[in-house]
Amino acid sequence: MKIDAHQHYWKLDRNDYGWITPDLQVLYRDFLPQDLLPQLDKHGIGKTILVQAAPTEAETEFLLGLCESSDRIAGVVGWLDLAHPDFRQRYKVFRENPYFIGVRVMIQEMEDANEILQPHMIRAFRFFAEQDFPVDILIYSRQFPSVLKLLEQVPNLRGVIDHIGKPDIRSHTFEPWNEQIKEAANYPKLYCKLSGMVTEADHAEWKIEDFIPYVEHVIDVFGTKRILFGSDWPVCLLAASYDEVIDVLSKTISIKEPEQAYRDLFGYNAIRFYKLDPLLPLKM
Repeated sequence: MKIDAHQHYWKLDRNDYGWITPDLQVLYRDFLPQDLLPQLDKHGIGKTILVQAAPTEAETEFLLGLCESSDRIAGVVGWLDLAHPDFRQRYKVFRENPYFIGVRVMIQEMEDANEILQPHMIRAFRFFAEQDFPVDILIYSRQFPSVLKLLEQVPNLRGVIDHIGKPDIRSHTFEPWNEQIKEAANYPKLYCKLSGMVTEADHAEWKIEDFIPYVEHVIDVFGTKRILFGSDWPVCLLAASYDEVIDVLSKTISIKEPEQAYRDLFGYNAIRFYKLDPLLPLKM
């Protein structure tokens, strides 16, 4: 079964998507399961991982509700306030729902990425590591130094770097992202999503060649067993269609034993990382 390991749904009238403004015309509307279904069918994608797009528990509850009405959602990567003294109890409540399969930490939105190194945050990450619970890490590439310091203190974190760490593809900047993500890949429980790349490139004039060095480097350092495909739909629509996102990956990946590697990238690795075995048969 093919899996899109990173996409979003939202309803604007919920009023917790402050970043989606009328200026972002292509995104300034509701996106729900029926809107993505034609693309999933076209590309033979059986399930998706639905990722939070608002830093509220209310949105996480909304996304979990969508799982009851759509059989194409494998699970939800939600949000928790890690600074709240009661966050462990909130985690316990959400874990009662089998569709709550991960949590995302939006380091990208922090004014100072070193916030994740504060004692209460380290305790929260260590808690997730003890639970072996998947954590999505959303960062800009400039925030990698803080993430590397976090990993030094929580080396057994079951984590995944979203959007390959958002290097500046638009400016073809490769360093120091290349060395930093290589260092991150040394942690064996850390994965990387080949997602969100088109929006880090020139939205109007990107070329397939822009992505090749980044994709090849991620595969070199993480191997084919710790990478996941994610469309980042509908955010990707700022720069590319769903078809084009698929095309970017298919034309930038050069790997040995491509058949098995594609199975890993488009399904097996997501099943392993998010522990989807109880929900999905391990088939492609």
